Formats: sequence, C-alpha cells, structure tokens
Amino acid sequence: MKNFEVCIRGIIKKGNKILICHSKGGNHYFFPGGHIEFKESIREAILREFKEELGVSVKKFTFIGIVENIYEEELTHHEFNLVFEIKVKNSNSKSREDHIDFFWFDIGKFSKEKVLPIALQKSILKWLKDKKIFWASQIYNKTILGKIQKRKTAKR
Repeated sequence: MKNFEVCIRGIIKKGNKILICHSKGGNHYFFPGGHIEFKESIREAILREFKEELGVSVKKFTFIGIVENIYEEELTHHEFNLVFEIKVKNSNSKSREDHIDFFWFDIGKFSKEKVLPIALQKSILKWLKDKKIFWASQIYNKTILGKIQKRKTAKR
C-alpha cells in the first residue's frame, strides 16, 4: 500500500529554546505540526494543527524550508514536510492531545537528542545559524542536505 503525505512542521523559539514534540511511549522527538488535509490550504493546516495540539493562536508564520522523508513503519511512508517559523500569541507547551507531550529544549541539548527526521533536525540547526531557506531529503538512513541557489539575473 502506498502512503504519501504532505505535512506542515513548525519551529517555535523562545529565547535560546525550541519547542519539540514527543509521542508518549516513543523513542524519539519531532517537530509540532501534522498532515495537510485534502482541500485544506497550508494556512488553514498551520492554524488548525497548532490550535489542536497546543491551544495556541498563530500570529505569524514564515516558510523556511522543505524536507522529504521516506521511512518504514509497518508501511513505507513518503512525506514532504513544509517547514515554517511560527510566532504564537502565547507560548504554551502543554499538549491538548493525549498521545503527545511538548518540551522546551535548549538549542544545545536539542542538537544531541534523537529528532526525526534527522535531515530536518540538521537543517534546523543550520537555519538557526544562517536563516537561509533550505531543502533536504531523508531517504531511509541516508541524509541529503541541499543548497538553495540564487538565480543570476541578466544585466540589461
């Protein structure tokens, strides 16, 4: 069975901390967000996911990158994560869903934790330093970090 997904992921910072999500009983962390529903816009998905998971109102979101992820978990999954820097009206970290918890990690600690997909974790660590839009792929255990090339404009 084919399982193809498009997701939004949000990076919420508070000082030198970043908000990370964890499935109860799981062995890794991931970024808040979730699936874009059929006929749902990216904006609608961002507003819905952060209201559902954290009960927060998003006041601003900025696209910062995209990460492709192919992995095995009972079925083969192929997902695209559209990644946004998220600004919220209140920085709540209490989950509104029973199956997940949220944690504020110091950025230094965040770099040492198991955050999946790894390509997204590495891209975020780089983005925190250079603020450049990124793309990356995580194909099973292989990580590919890409570079966004600036287009050269012709002189007139």
